[in-house]
Amino acid sequence: MSESENHFRVTLQLTLTSALTFLEGLDHNPVGATVDLPTLRRRLAKPLGITGLAPERVVEELVRDVEGGILGSAGGRFFGWVIGGSLPAALAADWLTATWDQNAALHACAPAAAVVEEVAGAWLKDLLGLPQHASFALTTGCQMAHVTCLAAARHALLARQGWDVEEKGLSGSPRLRILTSSERHGSIDRAVRLLGIGREQVIDLPADEQGRIVLTTLKAALGEQAKQAAPTIVLLQAGDINIGAYDDFEQVVPLARHYGAWVHVDGAFGLWAKASPSFRHLLRGAEGADSWATDGHKWLNVPYDCGYAFVADPEAHRGALSHRAPYITHDQNARDQIDWNPEWSRRGRGFATYAALRQLGAKGVEELIERSCAHARSLVLQVGALPGAEVLWIPVLNQGLVRFLDTAASATETDHDRRTDEVIAALQTTGEAFFAGTTWRGRRAMRVSVCNWRTNETDVARAVGALESILKTHVVCSINS
Repeated sequence: MSESENHFRVTLQLTLTSALTFLEGLDHNPVGATVDLPTLRRRLAKPLGITGLAPERVVEELVRDVEGGILGSAGGRFFGWVIGGSLPAALAADWLTATWDQNAALHACAPAAAVVEEVAGAWLKDLLGLPQHASFALTTGCQMAHVTCLAAARHALLARQGWDVEEKGLSGSPRLRILTSSERHGSIDRAVRLLGIGREQVIDLPADEQGRIVLTTLKAALGEQAKQAAPTIVLLQAGDINIGAYDDFEQVVPLARHYGAWVHVDGAFGLWAKASPSFRHLLRGAEGADSWATDGHKWLNVPYDCGYAFVADPEAHRGALSHRAPYITHDQNARDQIDWNPEWSRRGRGFATYAALRQLGAKGVEELIERSCAHARSLVLQVGALPGAEVLWIPVLNQGLVRFLDTAASATETDHDRRTDEVIAALQTTGEAFFAGTTWRGRRAMRVSVCNWRTNETDVARAVGALESILKTHVVCSINS
């Protein structure tokens, strides 16, 4: 065995052992970080040596130095943000992706990666109930899926106005408008900035009590944009970040189409509801949109670097992103990924998606979604029943809200907000579970989010038990004081 081969064997065997130690410890190790920022900087900010180190030593020291600074978000007791874990097959495929080291930009330089991505895209369209003729892209995440879809929208809408944005740029072009809900995700703002559309062109419309865009207000806004002959995008929610709200696609999509608007659906996690018979009614009518964005690291439980963009008009999609040059080798019978996504050099991210879908199958995806939603509802109702807790939102899908009340008779909303943040912080300190806070309709709340394949009833019970203990301790302290 050569020296380089031996280095690989020793280093990767050490890596496997370290990885298994981490994964096997997820059920009993603290979920949150246990070391502070100065400690991590002190450990990791070593002087860069003049000479290098043996690779196995680098890995060994890296594992040692990051200890306590890695969240247990891969485990079943993490409910803070919409973050899934990694299925065994998806994680294994991701390791192999790095090992194979393919540049999955063209079929010519990564044939298997191109075909795997082609197959995975077709499977995803089936699962998500999207038109079979739609084009698709696998991106770094939902952020870049939005950029991809909105680039296609920009191309199509300006082409209707006789403007070639890829050649002329935006200077002097008709101004695009985006009509959306005030509950939109921040990734939309970043997408419009990256595309040069600008935040000023995003018009926030009010949401109703269910978190849906108000139809009459949208109709008035569309009418106003039509008077100005402004090319318009209507951006809708399929599962907003706080309460999992869905816009009324059956009503809104035909209305937007009537006014010639492009309809984009932000379905970062909520688009997956289409794979469940119990929840697919929430997406009724969404298949009539022009583009859709979602994420694989959420409900599909693949490692990060897996966003999905879908566009009903493949020519608009290709027109916005494709590139040709004499030194690029194209195969007319193959799908070149560079035609559909904004990256050039890119990893073969289709392998993890392909592996996850094969491990789960359609039935497995359905069960994962329905199990997650049941756990989210159970968490909210059990925590909300504890003394000093209040349910703000019972999950429609997998997102719910609870807050914690200051028990003083003179307590104000500000006191309740402070108390909520204190309880969340206290829970994170225990290491038993991880929740994050949010502000919803002017009040601080603890957001409950479940989409990890590992979450089970024991995880739910541990989280509820830890919160119950914290709330009891608070009552005793209040009485003693």
